[in-house]
Amino acid sequence: SLAVMRQTGAPVVFDATHSVQLPGGQGASSGGQREFVPVLARAAVAAGVAGLFMETHPDPAKALSDGPNAWPLDQMAELLHTLVEIDRLVKGAGFPEQALMTR
Repeated sequence: SLAVMRQTGAPVVFDATHSVQLPGGQGASSGGQREFVPVLARAAVAAGVAGLFMETHPDPAKALSDGPNAWPLDQMAELLHTLVEIDRLVKGAGFPEQALMTR
């Protein structure tokens, strides 16, 4: 759980692009479902992670590595704007579950 990891006090970083990777999905190489990167990134930010890792490329189909799960560079600014807004809202409101969690 991201909330449990957050309890450790160490910064939690979520890897949004490798989370959609399908090892061996293209036979001799990995596949991926980049269309799910935004929803997983939004969920992680809403859970209070300290940071995100996302691979990006100007043309993911031509990327030498991890292209199927890379987020298109021309769509990154819009996604980041949304993620920053969610982060501000969530961290400004606090985490009510903290009171119910034991260490």
